[in-house]
Amino acid sequence: MDSAPSSRFHIDDNLQTMTAGSTLRKIKSRTSTKRQFRLLEDGLTIWYKSRWAGTSTFSVREVEAVREGHQSEVLLNMADKFPAEQCFTLVFHGRQGNLDLVAETAEEAQAWIQGIRTLIDNFKSMGVQERLDQWIWDWFQKADKNNDGRLNFRETRKLLRMMNVDMNEEYTLRLFNRADESDTGSLDSEEFVQFYKMLTKREDVWTVFQDYSRDGEKLTASELQDFLLQEQRETKSSRQRAQELIDLYELSEAAKKLGAMSLEGFQAYLCSQEGEVFNPEHRGLHQDMSQPLSHYYISSSHNTYLLEDQLRGQSSLEAYIQALKRGCRCVEVDCWDGLGGEPVVYHGHTLTSKILFRDVIATLEEYAFKASEFPVILSLENHCGVEQQEVMAQHLVHILGDKLLRFPLNGQVAQQLPSPQELKGKILLKAKKIGILEEHCDETEDKVDEEISDEEDDPGDEESHSAEGDTKKKSKSHLSRELSDLVVYCKSVHFHGFEHSRLHSKFYEMSSFSESKAKKLATDTGADFIRHHVKQLSRVYPSGLWTDSSNYNPQTLWSAGCQIVALNFQTAGLEMDLNDGLFGQNGRCGYVLKPEFMRAGDTALDPNHPNDHESYRALRLSIQVISGQQLPKLSQKEGSIVDPLVRVEIYGVPQDQAKEETSYIVNNGFNPLWNETLNFIVHVPELALVRFVVEDYDKASRNDFVGQFTIPFPCIQQGYRHIQLLSKDGSAISPSSLFVNIKISGLKETKDL
Repeated sequence: MDSAPSSRFHIDDNLQTMTAGSTLRKIKSRTSTKRQFRLLEDGLTIWYKSRWAGTSTFSVREVEAVREGHQSEVLLNMADKFPAEQCFTLVFHGRQGNLDLVAETAEEAQAWIQGIRTLIDNFKSMGVQERLDQWIWDWFQKADKNNDGRLNFRETRKLLRMMNVDMNEEYTLRLFNRADESDTGSLDSEEFVQFYKMLTKREDVWTVFQDYSRDGEKLTASELQDFLLQEQRETKSSRQRAQELIDLYELSEAAKKLGAMSLEGFQAYLCSQEGEVFNPEHRGLHQDMSQPLSHYYISSSHNTYLLEDQLRGQSSLEAYIQALKRGCRCVEVDCWDGLGGEPVVYHGHTLTSKILFRDVIATLEEYAFKASEFPVILSLENHCGVEQQEVMAQHLVHILGDKLLRFPLNGQVAQQLPSPQELKGKILLKAKKIGILEEHCDETEDKVDEEISDEEDDPGDEESHSAEGDTKKKSKSHLSRELSDLVVYCKSVHFHGFEHSRLHSKFYEMSSFSESKAKKLATDTGADFIRHHVKQLSRVYPSGLWTDSSNYNPQTLWSAGCQIVALNFQTAGLEMDLNDGLFGQNGRCGYVLKPEFMRAGDTALDPNHPNDHESYRALRLSIQVISGQQLPKLSQKEGSIVDPLVRVEIYGVPQDQAKEETSYIVNNGFNPLWNETLNFIVHVPELALVRFVVEDYDKASRNDFVGQFTIPFPCIQQGYRHIQLLSKDGSAISPSSLFVNIKISGLKETKDL
């Protein structure tokens, strides 16, 4: 590693421009500041400097996309000052804000736009080893303060603390001297790699390797096949499969010629996507998408327009973009009469800022199907008068065009909801509707008296009352026919009980429930709630008491069959971890097929008493938490090193709410070793989510969050697996991971549990 790992990439004219540096304007709100930006020699780090703020950097790895022109609210607001061809926006992963920039010329803007896109593609194409090399290089650069390309022992010791390692000085010096082949008292980049390899020698992986290697040096194809069958539980594994893994992951050409896998190749396989805990076959789109909409869980957002809290937070088009790119398929729009005859979107009777309804619809038109081709439901919370309702209808029709579903498919009213497959590329309006779908109303009547708001009247629930505490019952208001006619398969109706619904509800009618009412129904009448959802859609929204945009646990409602469980996407935490976990499967398309026993009309499953159901089959889950790798450092204070512990949490039906944790390891976030086994009984595995959490133990106060990963139980791969940790906002913390051994088995007498 004499030079940066990225040196293997072709340096084109765009990258040369970036390396030379440019003066770019950083735009924020209504202000702009000139700053120097340039690409560092590692090919991944962008450095910038300002006259007042000193210097700073960010990695291209943090950038998700580059938008050209006035493709952000900030740049749109300053469109009269800066030409579109000189403007671009860097969109970061997770919840980090965008970076809006303006170049001095259109040519310079294109150099940065195309150059960053090239670097993003380069990083995505890196293999596991290349990413690790890059990670090592990054640390080497941070520690090389005098930029002489070498690290002395003092710099190396400091680097270890930066990397979350508290290692015995004598042992560290012994490894340092062994790596110092030039005998100069310092390490160049190549020697540092050797030092790092000695430092990170995986005794845990070596032990597993030794269990199956007869000579202790390599795994033959036959031995690797035995490992895949016995440990990884790959029941269809074959010699051919073993040879494929050798060809893919073995680094040594000599070992490849022997048809064998070395320890390094074995570790590369375990650290690959095939060695992860998430079954790769479940990552992509693999479920049947031809069933009625009511048979799917649908990723759903509440108050989608908000970036922050619900009292003073900013309303933003960016919030819709962020939700849609995460696979959200049901977005909410709160509409109110605005100035100049234009409806606005904001959280009514609060200090949240306002955005134009037409801009929200234009954003939806552009971004609805970038992350998923399956239908988007636009949940309309309508507070407008008839005149502006008509304006809303015009915007929906003119802006969305053919994407807006305006009529039943094939011009006929079927007996059940259409499927996601049939509704690909379509946007469905969820709102109140005049009359029923099967008949035409009197064409001369263009408005009716109707409760145009869609939500429940439960005291304390947000959609019923303003944030100022108004508890008056909603009055009847006029409903525009133009807007009503745009509602096809998602007609909002009040819920009058399960018996009434069974006898009278149309398949295209759906109700919205406050979280408190939905939880009560799930607890008191869980089986009825599940049967209701075989045919009917329902939406659940958070309590109005969560003014800070907090969330509720969605698992309780998913276990009762609720499809549209709306969460505040802007708020990171456990609840969004569960949401991201559930919808991380099936190509992240925003739709997940419910278990078969929740789709049958005669289903008798009660989530509160699952062992009474004929399909009840509990499983034993055993998780050996072996080790952790390169956990992030939480505090940059000198000598601050994490004391990590791992907690495994189960979320599912009420009987499947459980958690167990390991002991904590003192002062080692680099390669902590636990070797502790946590055991669980999972009563309804089809509905369970498993969350792995790493925390920094603190005996004096609450533990600090380090990272997590949440996975649906059916997506788990058994055996020795790595778990790539995610940050609080859902971004990958590369290369932080856990190494575990997972075993799943049946119970002999499950009925007695």
